[in-house]
Amino acid sequence: MKTHIQNLIQQALKSLNNEQINNILELTINIEHARDKKFGDFASNIAMVLAKQVKMNPRELATIIIENLPKSDKIAKVEIAGPGFINFYLTPTALNSVIEEILKQKENYGLNQSLADLKIHMEYVSANPTGPLHVGHGRSAAFGSALANVLKANGAHLHTEYYVNDAGRQMDILATSVWLRYLELHGVEFRFPSNAYKGDYVIDIAVNLKEKYAAEYVSTPDLLLKNVPTDEIIPDDGGDKEAHIDGLIANAKSILGNAYSIFFNAALDDILAGIQHDLAEFEVRYDQWFSEKSLFNDDYIYKTIDKLTQKGHTYEKDGNLWFKASEFGDEKDRVVIRKNGAPTYFASDISYHLNKFERGANLVIDVLGADHHGYAPRVKAAMKAFDIDPDKVMPLFVQFAILYRGDERVQMSTRSGSFVTLHDLQQEVGKDAARYFYIMRKNEQHLDFDLELAKSQSSDNPVYYIQYAHARICSVLRQLQEKAIKIDVQNGLNHTDLLQEQQERALIELLDKYQDTLKSAGLHYEPHQICHYLRDLANALHTYYNAHQFIVEEADLRDARIVLILTTQQILQNGLNLLGISAPEAM
Repeated sequence: MKTHIQNLIQQALKSLNNEQINNILELTINIEHARDKKFGDFASNIAMVLAKQVKMNPRELATIIIENLPKSDKIAKVEIAGPGFINFYLTPTALNSVIEEILKQKENYGLNQSLADLKIHMEYVSANPTGPLHVGHGRSAAFGSALANVLKANGAHLHTEYYVNDAGRQMDILATSVWLRYLELHGVEFRFPSNAYKGDYVIDIAVNLKEKYAAEYVSTPDLLLKNVPTDEIIPDDGGDKEAHIDGLIANAKSILGNAYSIFFNAALDDILAGIQHDLAEFEVRYDQWFSEKSLFNDDYIYKTIDKLTQKGHTYEKDGNLWFKASEFGDEKDRVVIRKNGAPTYFASDISYHLNKFERGANLVIDVLGADHHGYAPRVKAAMKAFDIDPDKVMPLFVQFAILYRGDERVQMSTRSGSFVTLHDLQQEVGKDAARYFYIMRKNEQHLDFDLELAKSQSSDNPVYYIQYAHARICSVLRQLQEKAIKIDVQNGLNHTDLLQEQQERALIELLDKYQDTLKSAGLHYEPHQICHYLRDLANALHTYYNAHQFIVEEADLRDARIVLILTTQQILQNGLNLLGISAPEAM
């Protein structure tokens, strides 16, 4: 309907034969749903937009536009409001046409090509494979996957990735932690490092390695601790936990030699497999799992930094190679190659982002935790140094989700092993509730995850409330079958003019807003808009259900009402599918 009104205005403007208007006829004519029904169904500000260029008063121009609008059987009347808004009132038949359109297009209704010019590369979650995913990762997973669905529904060419950090220090800490637990299982006595990974999952991996290799890789405490700095047992006791774990890593590599890879790969493979399983269970899937190690193939990272050097964007200082990041908008310069010749994490980040653009992306979306705000300026600076528009790197920050069990906040730490896994959360509240609660607020807003509310079967639980609306419609359809009443969809479509009750008009108007909501969610990268829309749609359905009977004696009215709830059912399914949430037929 918005397109129809845009075409009417376009034709009216052309008929004015105004030179200034003719020069800007390609502009987008903005049509919005009226916020108040007393101002019609749709409104346009086109007269105010054009008034200055054509040197006319907005209300005067609005009057001329209205006078030149072609006749339409879908428009009941057109009025001017305020400083020059043009308000359109639809005929009942025009408004009801959305019902037929939805039933015709079904799951394709609302899909559009508004973002078709974007080739987006989106990375999200990308948690280090040093432990199972916890509830803190769940919000990025739910948000990222829902956003991916919304972007594709708006026509974007999308490629999604999980960046596997399998080449950094944290993985060495993990591998060494597994070896140390393996030694403990063989009776080797030492104080377990304060900065190692302590979760039970580390012990489980070590148990498997003990069963497979017996005592083949056992060492003595003397060799293990040789030349290793003292650990920090308590704060300010003179020890250094970072130097201590680094010393243990160095000794592990020296003692094990090539066998070090056994512990490294066992830890990586076990944890990564668990992450992949938990994400698939959470309705999160990727086009590619990108290994950080692959950036070292053919010295890609070093070649990338060499390109920066050739452009004159690096310098040497204190034995390190620095990128002149401050010249490109970052707060300070950054080390890219350490004095020992090893690339920094930032060098990997630069290479990875350059690689994304080399693979054809014209927009790179990084879904990042709220503690990564400093990450964006340095990556943008690097891309700018490569003559890539820094605005083509779009960071979307996800605030932490704080889990509460009753009034008690659940503390989490991957290193200490004290956390609630994403798998555990799904087992407790279910995948659907977990996803909805994660997505329902704007990604940058703080989120308190109420476990008790997520499990409740009440109207206060938004996902239950929405799914129950769908189940109620299914219940009505089952009643029709039980009563041997055949649904005559075409008859219902022929009599939508009978849908005059307040609750029916409200429901139809909401159905008509689905397309706009989907487009807005894509344009603003806000899948939570779908959550809010579905909650409103469910409320309208419940209100309608409680106020009127659907299975009435009068066949024409019955069919019209059944067609209306069938349409509502379809949009509930479409919206829930975008969020990765099921639409149950019974609850």
